[in-house]
Amino acid sequence: MSDIKLKDLRYLVAVADERHFGRAAARCFVSQPTLSAQLKKLEEYLGVQLIERQPKRVTLTDVGAAIVVRARRMLEASDELVALAQTHRDPLAGRLRVAFLPTIGPYVLPGIAPSVRRALPRLQLLLYEYRTEAMLEKLHDGEIDLGVLALPVELDGLEARPLYEEAFELALPAHHRLAQRRSVRLEELKDEPLLLLEEGHCLRDQALSLCARVGAHERQDFRATSLETLRQMVATGAGVTLLPELAGRGAYGHARGVALRPLARPVPSRRIGAVWRKATTRRIAIDALCELIARHAK
Repeated sequence: MSDIKLKDLRYLVAVADERHFGRAAARCFVSQPTLSAQLKKLEEYLGVQLIERQPKRVTLTDVGAAIVVRARRMLEASDELVALAQTHRDPLAGRLRVAFLPTIGPYVLPGIAPSVRRALPRLQLLLYEYRTEAMLEKLHDGEIDLGVLALPVELDGLEARPLYEEAFELALPAHHRLAQRRSVRLEELKDEPLLLLEEGHCLRDQALSLCARVGAHERQDFRATSLETLRQMVATGAGVTLLPELAGRGAYGHARGVALRPLARPVPSRRIGAVWRKATTRRIAIDALCELIARHAK
């Protein structure tokens, strides 16, 4: 087995992810002929075909798919070895791969970036955005080190800590009758057209659960891909929506045509937390970053 090189396994995993030799080669920073030749050598060494090569489509054979699963584990273990050595030398240096929900990242990252640069100058953050399901999958696969998302989630081999509690606010057209109120009760949204994110966003499920109790109904002809799309649609008068509190701070709190109003007590909220693998070697860096995020949110 000494003839199997980790870089060849990285090529195989890249092809499995990209389903395209050119994109896989670009991801691995090699030429396409080099990647193809190395994968051919890997197939010859193993004595099995791993990839079905078609003119416009690349797929894995059954054995190829099974080997990719094990290759991911081997690469994760290799990365952990490197990270372990680096952490021993300087636990607050090196790369830390961090993913945020799309409904969290844009509103947290600008605020913590200066603090991270000051407090953790040797830490290089690689930042990603994923929805909950994809984020947990990438955590398990070792593709990211830390996820920031809404709790609770199924942990199964992961650890979590709460970072902050975030209240929901009502976003409504500036000319709306409720825009004159200092706060709004959820019950007052009865029969209001509700604008929501598309399927797959946990924030959508939370908003639906809250508003279903009071008879607010979702507009079936529109579903947004981002909070900013929701905000713009509210400004047109198309309906109302619920936004997390941080999405209404700073420049986001002064969008033209949109009024933000707090909800009356008991104020609905979501709990934001951090999740990582139990076996991670980056715990010190993770804790340091989590402290900065929690401090900023408060």
